[in-house]
Order: sequence, then C-alpha cells, then structure tokens
Amino acid sequence: MRVSVLDQSPIKSGVLPAQSIRETLDLAKHCEVLGYHRYWLSEHHNSPALAGSAPEVLMAAIAATTTRIRVGSAGIMLPHYSAYKVAEQFRTLEAIAPGRIDLGLGRAPGSDGRTAQALNPNAARGVDNFPAQVRDVWSWTAGAPLPAEHPFRALEANPAGDTAPELWVLGSSNYGAELAAWFGLPYCFAWFFSDGEGGAEAIASYRKHFRPSAVCPEPHCAIVVWALAAPSFEEAEYWYRSRGFYSLMRSRGHFVPLPTPEDVAATSLTPADLDRMAEFRKRSFVGTGPDVAARLTRLATTLGLNELVITTGATSHEARINSYRLLAEAFALPG
Repeated sequence: MRVSVLDQSPIKSGVLPAQSIRETLDLAKHCEVLGYHRYWLSEHHNSPALAGSAPEVLMAAIAATTTRIRVGSAGIMLPHYSAYKVAEQFRTLEAIAPGRIDLGLGRAPGSDGRTAQALNPNAARGVDNFPAQVRDVWSWTAGAPLPAEHPFRALEANPAGDTAPELWVLGSSNYGAELAAWFGLPYCFAWFFSDGEGGAEAIASYRKHFRPSAVCPEPHCAIVVWALAAPSFEEAEYWYRSRGFYSLMRSRGHFVPLPTPEDVAATSLTPADLDRMAEFRKRSFVGTGPDVAARLTRLATTLGLNELVITTGATSHEARINSYRLLAEAFALPG
C-alpha cells in the first residue's frame, strides 16, 4: 500500500501565516527523503486556520526542488475557475516535473459563500457544471479531443509534452465517488473531514459504479486521515491537545489558528467541551509510530484501499517532521 502526505499549511497561533508556507516547503523535502509516494497541497481561502490558498503555486516550488516524490493538488476547487486555465497551469507543472504531477479536483468551496462569490461571481452555477469541467480539464491536460459540439474544441492547453498529470476526484460524499466512478478516475475520500462518517459508503459506491478507463482500468481509491505519531504515548497526547481544541472549535463553525498545547491547558473548558473533545480523541489516530501505523493498516485493509494519505499538524515544526519520520519507519517506506 502506498503512503502519501496532504499538507494544509496549518496556521499556528501567534505565528505569521507566511511561516506555514515556508514550513510546507521544508516538510516536502523531508517527506521525499522519508519515502512518501505523493505530496499533496490543499486549497482554502480567507481562512485564519489554513494558509494554503494557492496549491498550484506551492506545487511549482516543490516540484522544482524535489526529484522523486509526486506533487499534487488536493485539491483544485474547480467551480472557482476556468477549466482551460487550470489545464494550462497543470500542463506547465507537468513541464517542470514530467510524470510527477497529480491533479486532484474537488467541487467544495474551500471557503465561505461570500469568499466563493469573490473568487467567482458565478460560483453557484459552477458547482452545477462540475462534471463538464472535469471532462474539459481531463481532455485538455491529456491532449485528448473534446466533444464535437464543444465551443472550445479547437483550443489546446500548452505547454504540450509527452506526459500528462494524473487526475483524481476528491470528495467527502457519494457525489464525488460516483463522479469518479463514471469517468473511471482514481478517487480519494476526505476521511479527516468527518472522522470517517460516510467514508465506507462512498468507497463502496465508487466500486459499485466504476467504469474502467484507459488511465484507470480498475477502481483505485484512497482516503486522507489525520494522524500524529510521537516517541511516546504521553508526547503524542501532548501534541494532540492542539488538534482536539481545533476540532472543538471547528464543530461550532469557528476556524482558528492551531493553539499551543499550553494554551489549550490554560483554557477554561466546560464538562460538555471536555466530553466532546474526548469523543474526537476516540476517533483519532494518535500514539507511537507502530501503534498508529497498525491502526491505519487495519482501517485500510477493512476498506480495501490502494493508498493512504496522512495529514497532521502541530505547533512545533520539528514535532510534525518527527511524526512523519516515525510513521515512515513504522510503514517501512523505501526512504
């Protein structure tokens, strides 16, 4: 089973968001050395919690400074954009790192409604056009013909080359799963969004409706999970405090910078808050490297996954690097 990384460039309390971007660039180099298969970047806008607003820009920087690891988007929120422009961007990325670029596509706003409107005044209609946009991006990036009646059939996305980005459909519901199945594309479920709620059903739906394609003759699915490993359970619990509090705030619709464990310990929390955080903890993957890897392997086996993508966050950059190192060792990655 392949193991990969999703980096959301989490913003830390009291630290400028620009630092999160610099840490993303550094973490990518470490993860290549450690043997991870892919390094994906997420897209969020107007967020006080996540700094990754332009995955295609980060991808260019990472692709130019690595040599082996695949680099991708998880994802490009396509309703915000012109399918042709996205195709040109990813043809350019493919020229930078031939054979190493992934193009993950999603239809979620990655923001609030007002921000989505600022990105694209026709955002609501763009959601309805998502399937057609996926078709167009795929055709332009692969250099394949569009339907005969398409108004832009004569256009080509440059720079052309011998290789093409690998397309994925990303989602957290049956909609994305069934769309990926219809096109015959790989599918990735955002398990960490809802602690897996609906994940097994979406993956089963993907397999049930899958139609083979030239690029994906059999169903190929992955999930993104939030996980954190440390040398001891005590240290892992210490760093998890930040995630637990963040999850509590997110469940109330508040997206906040990641607080330090000390700040969480000093926060006055109600018994109901503590109970809610305890529930989040039960569904999390936190512990030593071998413990977390064993639990993730059992989940992947149960779901029949082809790949596992791990995202994590801590207010210490070193702790985050160490988590990926410990998991790479536990999974016996080739690095």
